[in-house]
Amino acid sequence: MIPRILLKTIKGRLFKGKAILLFGPRQCGKSTMLETLLDGAPYLHLSGDNADVREILSDTDAGKLRTIMGKNKIIFIDEAQRVPNIGLTLKIITDQIRDVQVIATGSSAFELSSRVNEPLTGRKYEFMLYPLSFGEMVDVHGFLDERRSIGIRMIYGYYPEIVTTPGEERELLRLLANSYLYKDLLALEQIKKPVLLEKLLRALALQLGSEVSYNELAQTIGANKQTVEKYIDLLEKAYVIFVLPAYSRNVRNEIKKGKKIYFFDCGIRNAIINNFNPIESRTDVGALWENYMIAERMKHLRYTNTDVKQYFWRTTQQQEIDLIEEHEAGRLMAFEFKWAKNAKVRFPETFTGNYPDVETRIVSPDNIEDFLLK
Repeated sequence: MIPRILLKTIKGRLFKGKAILLFGPRQCGKSTMLETLLDGAPYLHLSGDNADVREILSDTDAGKLRTIMGKNKIIFIDEAQRVPNIGLTLKIITDQIRDVQVIATGSSAFELSSRVNEPLTGRKYEFMLYPLSFGEMVDVHGFLDERRSIGIRMIYGYYPEIVTTPGEERELLRLLANSYLYKDLLALEQIKKPVLLEKLLRALALQLGSEVSYNELAQTIGANKQTVEKYIDLLEKAYVIFVLPAYSRNVRNEIKKGKKIYFFDCGIRNAIINNFNPIESRTDVGALWENYMIAERMKHLRYTNTDVKQYFWRTTQQQEIDLIEEHEAGRLMAFEFKWAKNAKVRFPETFTGNYPDVETRIVSPDNIEDFLLK
């Protein structure tokens, strides 16, 4: 197993009197990481994908739970979002069976969060696990080797099975995209037209790095704006995509309500449009580099527990900056991502003049260590 950054953090939270919730997309390594964490310790592993587990855990009490657990001091509930009343079950364990540590995972933020937030107020630690990160792979392969692999990662992504099974990336990604993208989403009542969902995903994949219009997307896929908004929200909560809003504070002609949409994993994006051509022959290399860097930066910030708000910036005159970060104490940073190492970049004076304290950086494959490792 490739060591995960979160492993040590979660280990330090065991038996602190709170439930541990681990979110993240299917197949990103949640179960594998927790099995490594608990190796050698007696624990009970239950999966919400199993009907009998859902039945047992959805209507229970402390006595029944103690019978199920036996002598185990740790109970690990996988895909907990599929268990009705899971929030109350976790509350019973946390409040009434205090010598037992409960750990629950979920691949749908929409379902699990909504079911546990109220019952577990003040009683939970929450963590987010992404597909493998640049930093985690550096720990395995070393910085130079992983940097040399960036072009491959931009094509095939960082899902553990993809990284550890070279030569089978395309087949596995297609299976992954067709199963994990839809399994949780299609189980929700809100997804009534899966064909529209597929059209929307393809449209978003083809507009990577560009500002999106929900009205235009609706026209493209033959739906209304409200359906597009709902599906994008659900795709975000299922960890398929994430939305980057526009930054707007001082400049009159700044775009205020714009949105860019990126994929948590470049491999999934490429599978959706069935394009696994090498970096050297692609016309979308700039957009892929941008997606790769912003997604990896998000992982790095989350794993280092850094509180940062992220945006893009654009004016009505099409002046733009790829990424704006608003750190604590008002610290502002602006980043431009360039795949070509010698590309010349000037940050718009409209931005630097109105935000004179901003720190500006150009990020290329030559200097990613400052952006992703520090």
